[in-house]
Amino acid sequence: MEKVLIVEDDTGISDFVNLELQHEGFETEIANNGRIALEKFESFNPDLILLDIMLPELSGLEVLRRIRKTSNVPVIVLTARGETFDKVNGLNAGADDYMPKPFEIEELLARMRAVLRRSAITVTAPEILKNRDLELQIGSMKVTLNGEIINLSKTEFLMLKLFMERVNQVLSRDTLIDEVWGKNHFIDENTIDVYVGYLRSKIDQVAKQEYIKTVRGTGFMMVDGSDK
Repeated sequence: MEKVLIVEDDTGISDFVNLELQHEGFETEIANNGRIALEKFESFNPDLILLDIMLPELSGLEVLRRIRKTSNVPVIVLTARGETFDKVNGLNAGADDYMPKPFEIEELLARMRAVLRRSAITVTAPEILKNRDLELQIGSMKVTLNGEIINLSKTEFLMLKLFMERVNQVLSRDTLIDEVWGKNHFIDENTIDVYVGYLRSKIDQVAKQEYIKTVRGTGFMMVDGSDK
């Protein structure tokens, strides 16, 4: 039974989501503020976290940043406003997906299952992908640049893995959505740009060289640097 931590200070929303998830077979816990969320994260050890942005005591973004220091547990950010600011900050802090409120429970469940499927990927062989000074170990989900560890969320890791499996191949935004989030997943293309931008901030800007290139009107491509 998969465990979900619901972090939401609106009891109407948290109680509703809690009942629906229990009906779907999930084991659940509720936290109504940021500090309790961190405590329950440690004691409950959830498989997935639904995290509201606007929380008392500690904001959802701060909770997410602290969780990401020690864990890659999948996190879906819930935001009442649905503004680009919330989406970008949530994804940049390490969220795997976002869900604007109000939402249909069916869509939330679909997003949860997609995120859980991605997090359930297991690899028995210690396969390693390399591109210049960038190294990705699939089995351990470890990424290093010049020997230094790069911390990525699960979604960022899967996107980088796809780029590194297809070096010098152009990947459209639709391809990235299908391969990373799954076919028929409803996500706007701007989210892809956010993730690519975040990967660049962690890799290109640190390495001081371009790994991920924008192909105007088409998509993105990881390059091997051989054209320099």
